[in-house]
Amino acid sequence: MHAAGQPMRRDLLRGLAAAACAAALGAGCEKTGASAGRLELVWGDRGNRPGHLQKPRAIAADANDRLYVADMTDRIQVFSADGDFLDYWRLPAFDVDGPTGLAIDADGNLLVADTHFYRVLVYSPSGRELARIGGTPGSEPGQFGYVRDVARHPDGRIYTCESGDQDRVQILSPHGAYLGQFGVKGHEPGEFYRPEALVFDAQARLFVCDSCNHRVQVFSDAGELMDIWGEPGSELGQLRYPYDLTLTPDGSVCVCEWGNNRIQKFTPAGRSLGAWGRPGRAPGELNYPWGLAADRHGRIHVADSSNHRVQRIVL
Repeated sequence: MHAAGQPMRRDLLRGLAAAACAAALGAGCEKTGASAGRLELVWGDRGNRPGHLQKPRAIAADANDRLYVADMTDRIQVFSADGDFLDYWRLPAFDVDGPTGLAIDADGNLLVADTHFYRVLVYSPSGRELARIGGTPGSEPGQFGYVRDVARHPDGRIYTCESGDQDRVQILSPHGAYLGQFGVKGHEPGEFYRPEALVFDAQARLFVCDSCNHRVQVFSDAGELMDIWGEPGSELGQLRYPYDLTLTPDGSVCVCEWGNNRIQKFTPAGRSLGAWGRPGRAPGELNYPWGLAADRHGRIHVADSSNHRVQRIVL
């Protein structure tokens, strides 16, 4: 089931990526605040066949650096860190937009925010379905709107963020029972306007991409607001539609900006450490990136959605 021709495409793009890296960090940087970073690899071809991608919108890396990618064909594909196709499986039902969030739990299982079916799916690394959580649309406790992302607390609890009638974070037991929630739709501190992604750090602080408020909010695991950073704009430290975030092994926070077509790196306190990328279709350029995953080496894998590919960078 390995996609024919894929290794040749990656080898070709290795050279193009190296050449494009300097250009991507040069021309046009004034508009997006781009700064130093290194493009290592570009891979992916548009299509519906195994090993091909159709607007990838979510990506996650496991402890062995295998990459799980969800695209708009409602399937999960598994790749090596170098883009070698390994496996795939279909989700239970089809929707034209597909899932928008993936996460790996402490046991190596894959959690899928099955966005337009109002639920979370749990799979083994081989694709065996282990659980379905939710599935009933609504705004009551334990019901879901559009589930944008999912994260597992170190103690096993499941956190989801959703948009729709309720823009909120819900807290569930390891088996999916409702435990609590926080946040409402709005623009004030602690409120959300389409929360798009969430991740826990080593101190169990929850970082949330509050996408349409162009900011990141940081909460305790009980939902107490601890910090807010970011404001609308394209300068360093500013954000435009942050759609995903991931933590590197050194504790830095990398944010995928759908609206600025770049990846920006921050300290946990929100100080910008630089950005990478600019709009375009060449290697080193981005076309509405949607998802990020950091592997164990600190490399960042970008779901370059409208370019139907993945780029691997070092920031």
